[in-house]
Parts: sequence; C-alpha cells; structure tokens
Amino acid sequence: MASINMSYLDPKTLTLIGIPGLEHVQFWIGFSFFVVCLVALLGNTVLLIIIPAERSLHQPMYIFLAVLAATDVGLCVAIAPKMLAIFWFGSYSMAFHACLAQLFFIHALQGMESGILLAMAFDRCIAICDPLRHTSILTPFILVSMVLVVAIRATVLIGILPILIKRLHLFHSTVIAYSYCEHMAVVKLAAEDIQVNKTCGLFVGFTILGFDMIFILISYILIFQAVFRLRQKEARLKAFNTCTAHIFVFLEFYILAFFFFSHRFGHVVPSTHILLSTIYLLVPLALNPIVYGVKNNVIRKHVAQIFLLNR
Repeated sequence: MASINMSYLDPKTLTLIGIPGLEHVQFWIGFSFFVVCLVALLGNTVLLIIIPAERSLHQPMYIFLAVLAATDVGLCVAIAPKMLAIFWFGSYSMAFHACLAQLFFIHALQGMESGILLAMAFDRCIAICDPLRHTSILTPFILVSMVLVVAIRATVLIGILPILIKRLHLFHSTVIAYSYCEHMAVVKLAAEDIQVNKTCGLFVGFTILGFDMIFILISYILIFQAVFRLRQKEARLKAFNTCTAHIFVFLEFYILAFFFFSHRFGHVVPSTHILLSTIYLLVPLALNPIVYGVKNNVIRKHVAQIFLLNR
C-alpha cells in the first residue's frame, strides 16, 4: 500500500532540479552556459546571414553549413531558456507535455545535426575523390533531397520516443535530476515495465548516430586514400585542408556523444554526467561557427565587415 501512495498516476507536471549535488552553485554555472548560448546564437545567426548573401558560398558544403547553423540555433532555443530559468529563477516545474515536446526537439535536432555532418562528409568525399563530377552529382535537387531525408528520418525515429512514453501512466517520481528533458531521464521515472522504451531508445540512437558515424568514417577512408595518391605535397595539403574544419566538428560531436550515453553503461556521478551531457549539447553549437569562420577567408572577411559597419 505504501508503494501505491508514493506513486503518481498520469502526472500533469514534472520537476527539473538542474544539476544534482551542485544546486548551491548552479546559479553561477548558469552564467557560463549563458555565454556559450550567446556565442552559439550570434555565431550561427551570422552564418545564416552571410551564406545566403555571398554568391561564392553557394556551394554544397556551405549550404549544408547553413542548415547545420539553423539546426544549432534550434537546439539552443530548445535547451537554454528553461535551463537558465532553473539556474537563475528557480523555475523547476514543467508541464508533462511541454517536457515531452522539449525531449522531442532536442533529440530530433541532434539527429538532424548528425545527418548533416554525414552529408558534409559525402560532399567532401565527392569533391576530393571525383572533383570533375562534383557539381553534376550534388545538384540543387539532390541537396534539397538530402536535407529532407535527414529531417524526415530524425522526425520519424525520434517521434516514436514520446509516443512510447505516453503509454506509461504510473510513475514512482516526478523529479528529473536534469536541467532539461532527456529521454531516459523521463523513462526512468516510470513505475511500469520500460524495457520497450529502453530498447527503442538504444535502437534510435544507434540507427542515427551509429549509422552516420560508420558512413562518415568510410567517407574519410576514401578521402585519405585519394589524398595520399596525389603526387605533389602541396596538392595533398590543399585537399586535406578543405576537410579539417569538418573533421574537427565531427570529432567534437561524436566524442562528446559518448557522455550522453554514459549513464547506460556503468556508474557515473550524476553531477558529472549531467554537466558533461549539457556541455555535449551546447558547446558544439558555439564551436561550429567559430571553426568554420576561422577556416574560411570569405566568412572571416564578411564577419569583419559586419563588425566594422556596426562601429
């Protein structure tokens, strides 16, 4: 009877406590994440202004970069407001359906980001391995089709997760030890059999991230083979240099992704796991435009012009 009294049937609201164990300092931690979000919004917005305006950037790589920037802005908007409200204003309560909506947008946008990184790897592979056919293969129709496939795949696969959560009605707690709604954090609150949810979550995660990572690695194996076949050292360096920004973004995304799944394997201190998971979600959003801005002279030039005009 006691277990029933401690259960919640179809709860209307959930409570997000932020970073467990660091509640006394998360007010100050919030300023660090605020700066990261500000840099992410500013950097990605600048890319979304420059790329459509500059004709020399109307190439597949930069079209994908613009889509990546839009995805990053969406992720920042999905995560930051509620997280900072928790850290700064103690706004811990969140409607159950709003939590499911945030969960969907965070994971769907992550899935889109992974898919766009795969599309960018495919673009680099064609550009280096078969440069004469690059424009004939990656036509505007193909580019739009690739972006749509990435978006539809993420929407359909991630859309399954909140639907499966809705079939759960009995919860042993309504407190989430997170600063945002994450799939397994919500699922673990259930006092029912969650094996289907866990299996589906792993399936969706590995179908998106695992599939994309394998094919990105295959693309780079082909790229490196083509680069090392070039006779001139300068040509090899020039070809490799066109990939360095994407390699950095790819590595940061997939290495940090390990921490997002770390709670499934072994014991990780909750505060450490949640801090690393939040860093995984937010830091790449700020680094991506910086990496591409540093590597591309045209973007660098236009950024300088924007700031000079505002002085």
